[in-house]
Amino acid sequence: EKTIFTLDKLLITYMFDRGRKGSTGWTGQDTNGVSLRRSKRGWMWNQFFLLEEYTGSDQQYVGKLHSDSDRGDGSVKYVLTGEGAGTLFKIDEKSGDIHATKRLDREEKAYYILHAKAVNRFTNQALEGESEFIIKIHDINDNEPRFTKDLYMARVPEMSDIGTSVIQVTATDADDATYGNSAKVVYSILEGQPYFSVDPETGLIKTALPGMDREVKENYQVVIQAKDMAGQMGGLSGTTTVSISLSDVNDNPPRFTKTLYEFRVPESTELGSAVGVIRAMDADIGENAEMDYRIISTDGPGMFDITTNKSKQQGILPHTSVFQPLDFEKKRQYSLRVQVENVHINPRFFSMGPFKDEATIKIIVEDVDEPPVFERASYVMEVKEDAPRNTVIGSVSASDPDDKNSLVRYSIDRRTDMDRVFNVHAGNGSVFILRELDREEYAWHNISIIATEFNNPRQSSRVPVYVRVLDINDNAPTFATNYETFVCENAKANQRIQTVSATDPDEPLGGHRFFFSLAQEAAGKANFSVRDNKDNTAWILTRRNNYNSLQKSIYHVPVVISDGEFPMQSSTNTLTIRVCTCDREGNMKLCNAEALTARAGLSTGAMVAILLCIIILLMIVVLFAALRRQRKKEPLIISKEDVRDNVVSYNDEGGGEEDTQAFDIGTLRNPEAIEESKQRRDIVPETFYPPIRRPVLPPAQDNNGDVRDFINQRLQDNDSDPTAPPYDSLATYAYEGNGSIAESLSSLESVTTEGDQDYNYLSEWGPRFKKLADMYGGDNSDRDS
Repeated sequence: EKTIFTLDKLLITYMFDRGRKGSTGWTGQDTNGVSLRRSKRGWMWNQFFLLEEYTGSDQQYVGKLHSDSDRGDGSVKYVLTGEGAGTLFKIDEKSGDIHATKRLDREEKAYYILHAKAVNRFTNQALEGESEFIIKIHDINDNEPRFTKDLYMARVPEMSDIGTSVIQVTATDADDATYGNSAKVVYSILEGQPYFSVDPETGLIKTALPGMDREVKENYQVVIQAKDMAGQMGGLSGTTTVSISLSDVNDNPPRFTKTLYEFRVPESTELGSAVGVIRAMDADIGENAEMDYRIISTDGPGMFDITTNKSKQQGILPHTSVFQPLDFEKKRQYSLRVQVENVHINPRFFSMGPFKDEATIKIIVEDVDEPPVFERASYVMEVKEDAPRNTVIGSVSASDPDDKNSLVRYSIDRRTDMDRVFNVHAGNGSVFILRELDREEYAWHNISIIATEFNNPRQSSRVPVYVRVLDINDNAPTFATNYETFVCENAKANQRIQTVSATDPDEPLGGHRFFFSLAQEAAGKANFSVRDNKDNTAWILTRRNNYNSLQKSIYHVPVVISDGEFPMQSSTNTLTIRVCTCDREGNMKLCNAEALTARAGLSTGAMVAILLCIIILLMIVVLFAALRRQRKKEPLIISKEDVRDNVVSYNDEGGGEEDTQAFDIGTLRNPEAIEESKQRRDIVPETFYPPIRRPVLPPAQDNNGDVRDFINQRLQDNDSDPTAPPYDSLATYAYEGNGSIAESLSSLESVTTEGDQDYNYLSEWGPRFKKLADMYGGDNSDRDS
């Protein structure tokens, strides 16, 4: 405080010296040693201090400015500028007195810098230079301490020792800490005893009571007070709340809720299924409550295990024995001793006792109706492929594991034997074959046999049976491939032209051994020989010099191949050798057509069949061309309308050529045009039937005989026509006669319509036409119609 006062005094003295004008000031030297001299100004005033929060009714007097140039005659005018001039601070122009117009707050602004000068009131000429001075606000205790937080959160481990630090709180006071005790804060605890205490100077909160247990009380609310004026009477204060929670430590062991647990489990429980769940309780939380379960003793080693569910802190007991399933008939009860222990143990609390617990578990096995059990997990049986039907190849056996020991019936799962190759005796489980087997078709058969209880057919089980078919030598060897062999016309005797090998679907234990030889029937007249190489191959050799393809272009060599097994199997294989023209090095140059055909693997019958197919195709093409040519001829029916629409009623005696305007003469079809082709247009006939030409009927003697014969003949032709459609059809028999010199008796072909026509030139058909005319009941004028 004395230091501050001295500093203020020096500041005012300095300001006063600056304001003295014309007097000798301080002297000194600069850095170069040159003498310095300050001239004093003529300013004169008192110290400027101002208390904050002034509550008087009058304006608070700050101080007075005075210049030695002022003679009191009113000619000097004082001017004030700077921070708050004219608003917060006002100066009397004549006397130089300064007053504060408002209450000031030091915490808002601690000092103000202002400027003052003295001027001539009349000439406004400066009498003193502008000078700077400071108005400082003196502090009063008008602010209470404030904490940095309204609510503090803190945690401290339970069971902490006395004096364990919890948290430090801090309060600040806006008053001037350098002046008096207005900003000196003291801390105290209002609520929270006797559990916690606070350091009065630092605000550090500590534990004050030993053995605070989280499991008893976890949260505490502590109220801290901060008071200024060093805690003396009249000081201002502020408070805050501190929420303190006790964090958990592992100070509690796990404990079973029971000393004896009992579980019942059916003997059909599958491997890995849980038979029971146990749980120990721990008052701690989090990792301090983590526990581990284990079996410490049991009368069924390997039958059960115990695992820990970390999320629920439970012990789960699954059935784990693969080789010893639960069996009511063998063992009906198991006893286990289990232990639970904390995973994370705090050595600090060892003195409180062991952090583990034990309990007994009793597991009772309940009886269930079980399906039959086979003696084996699978069966393997063998049978030779030549075994006759109903041969027994083995047997299976199953029994009821229950105490009642029900009888068992056996059957084949037909889904595994859809061809019904095997069967099983329902009573004794003997497996036998129903038909002969072929190893080369199936070497293994995989079937399933079902065992079912007589008393409860729903209880059944199945077992796989693998049947191996043993090989016997029942296949003869043959050529390994289809050999394409040729011999040159200039070949020499005993020349090798082909190496052959054999294949056999049988599989003897010692491997195949083939023997090659020439067939006996070809040995005497053979042109080639066979040499066995004793390594399952043979050479085909020539037996003479030169071969002529013109004399014989293909040779067939029968080769006998035998195997070395019992019973021995052999076959005769024909090797086709064609004669070709070769160069001097033996390279084939040319073979005749027959040889090429043989090379292609085609027989004479195949070639004939191909030629017949070609001929049939050519005939079909010709027929198709004929039909197209027929379509291009002039249609017999000119009108596109159906003939049923062309029914004309004649009520007169005939109109000659005028009748053709109403009746379509095209419906009178030409018989020769009809007979040109009677092929079906909707199908292609398998065999080509030529059109049947019928002789013209001789003249009849009766009145209507020729027409009747004509109709009957056409009806017979259509009935016997194989190309006619197999459904009802309309046949139009429009017949004008045959053999007429004029080719037509219709008025359409008449050159003239004047008078009657002379029909005497109708040598053969004249009488018949007269009969037709008489049938129409007309005279000569009706003949045109």
